[in-house]
Amino acid sequence: MSSITATGRKRRNAELGLGFLAIVVTIGGYILLALARGPSLPPDLAALGVGVVGLYVAAHVAVRRLAPGADGTLLPLAALLNGIGFVTIARLDRDLARIQSIWSAVGVGAFFLTLLFIRHVRSLERYTYTFAFLALGLLLVPLVPHVGLTVNGARIWAHFGSLHFQPGEPAKVLWVIFFAGYLTQKRELLSAGTRSVGRMRLPAARHLGPLVAVWGVSILVLVFERDLGSSLLFFAVFAAMLYMATERSAYLVGSLAMFSVGAVTAFHLFGHVRDRVQGWLNPWPYRHSAKGFQIILSWYAFAAGGAYGKGIGLGIPGRIPYASTDFIFAAIGEELGLIGGLAVVICFLLIVGSGFRIAVESSRPFSKLFAAGLTTILGLQTFIIIGGVTRVIPLTGITLPFVSYGGSSLVANFVILALLLRMSDENARDQAVERSRAVVAV
Repeated sequence: MSSITATGRKRRNAELGLGFLAIVVTIGGYILLALARGPSLPPDLAALGVGVVGLYVAAHVAVRRLAPGADGTLLPLAALLNGIGFVTIARLDRDLARIQSIWSAVGVGAFFLTLLFIRHVRSLERYTYTFAFLALGLLLVPLVPHVGLTVNGARIWAHFGSLHFQPGEPAKVLWVIFFAGYLTQKRELLSAGTRSVGRMRLPAARHLGPLVAVWGVSILVLVFERDLGSSLLFFAVFAAMLYMATERSAYLVGSLAMFSVGAVTAFHLFGHVRDRVQGWLNPWPYRHSAKGFQIILSWYAFAAGGAYGKGIGLGIPGRIPYASTDFIFAAIGEELGLIGGLAVVICFLLIVGSGFRIAVESSRPFSKLFAAGLTTILGLQTFIIIGGVTRVIPLTGITLPFVSYGGSSLVANFVILALLLRMSDENARDQAVERSRAVVAV
């Protein structure tokens, strides 16, 4: 136990030191933003400092007390991304920044509650199908009359009174619990197969059925809610986890083929999807319409930023519609330049690398798949939005984790962060037990 205590102490001290750097970057960026507007410091600087330091210290103490052996880099990286996002949102709209600070506090609260109540991730495996039904229910909430809201052609919002949120954000975490639990139970049957079709061996229908149902739900999301980003995310995570569980490339190819059929069908059925694809293929003929001018303005922003950026508060990123949500990476590229944009990408790569390392180190099949699935969500969501802004793939209405404005996404991402830290702590404890057994054996 002494080794886990020593390891945990080192990780927590590293977490505290790296978190201090994230706080300095956040407060420094906020000061630079104020100085770009005038010669005086921001009047709410003290309140911001207390808030930023208080939230980070609260999250750090929660990890120190509830998951002392957890990875020491994930929390500082998330804090840095959240800080960069807050400064960029404050640059674009100070009212939105104030709301985002409240959502950050709610996210840290969700982070604490997740660590407090989920002491063993393996306990989630017992409720695999319960989480599947909850996820399905959440996905269908936007389709309920008088509850769902259509925004920019996609019906992904729900409201209860003055509370507006995206049910798909918590649903994605619940889906991953279902995928991890089901694939853990059926992995051997899905890998080996029980029926031969030509040279291929396929699993029985009763084992494949729930997976086909998941594919059907993804297509329903695409068809009825017209949300290309979420459906792409759900389906890609599902396909990736299926491949990781079975190591059969046939599932990956089959999933890609099924999604392609659904995407082509949606292209012909819905103008909202067709506009996004046409604007992606060639935005210049549509430079005066919503099809193309957003992506073109995004290119101008990256070009204006160059390598070093125009400086915080010195660009004009507000000309891009939805700059605080869908196009926040373009705003970062304009004012922080290629170097700032690469710093953000490197932060995400480090988070994804840490997440997959947690998955590899896990000795339990459920935890291994669960950690890999949660990490895949963060990685794919980052690729989808940055790829959309830079025209690598069609643009979708999806947020950049920890950075974009949006309470639902921010809270869900803090829950994912807490779950990864919980599994990292469990790995550290398992490794300490193994080392103790090895010493006794010697």
